Amino acid sequence: MKRIPVLLAFLLALALRVSAAETQTAAWRTLFDGKDTSAWRAYDGKEFSKTGWVVEDGCLHLKRGGKGDELVTVEAFDNFEFEWEWKLATRANNGIKYLVSDTHTTTPGPEYQMVDDATMADPKHQTASFYDVLPPQVPTKVKPPGEWNQSRLVIQGRHVEHWLNGVKVLAFELGGAEVKAALAKSKFKDSPGYGDKIKGHLLLTDHHSEAWFRNVRIRDLPAK
Repeated sequence: MKRIPVLLAFLLALALRVSAAETQTAAWRTLFDGKDTSAWRAYDGKEFSKTGWVVEDGCLHLKRGGKGDELVTVEAFDNFEFEWEWKLATRANNGIKYLVSDTHTTTPGPEYQMVDDATMADPKHQTASFYDVLPPQVPTKVKPPGEWNQSRLVIQGRHVEHWLNGVKVLAFELGGAEVKAALAKSKFKDSPGYGDKIKGHLLLTDHHSEAWFRNVRIRDLPAK
């Protein structure tokens, strides 16, 4: 009879160990360290873009006028936390698309909007929005053009969070009622599969205006 409590204690300890292992967050991995661009390729090719994008002063710089192609990560990601620092020129527009598919080239994935907010009256088009779908849920404190911002994107299961300068400004569930209703009113309403949870790439957009990126990193998260 004494063996039963011992066995139960062993099983409990094993369960706790498995649970801890499942919830442990992976280490950060650098996607751009100020020099190495090997984690990125042109969206329409296999190599890093040879025009438009340059490495300068530890930054990934999209020069004015674009023609640099959109950049996409070589690797695809599922559940993750992604951080980057960025700044824009006056009146510039950029963004990070995520869960990007190579097959949906016209609408590759949802977008974390990055823009000179002075040029955008619609909150769904302003910085940290789910572009054209959901606006930030709290007031944002975006730095003006020429100053560095810090952004974070968290995706765990269907749950998504947009962060800006240390503040969570938007949270939603992919495939949820709120997102479905908003998509039906957006420019993506006739784009099958847009906003679905898939394992996909991260994409730096090229809207033909000047942008800088630095300290770009990612870490895997456990499935939710």
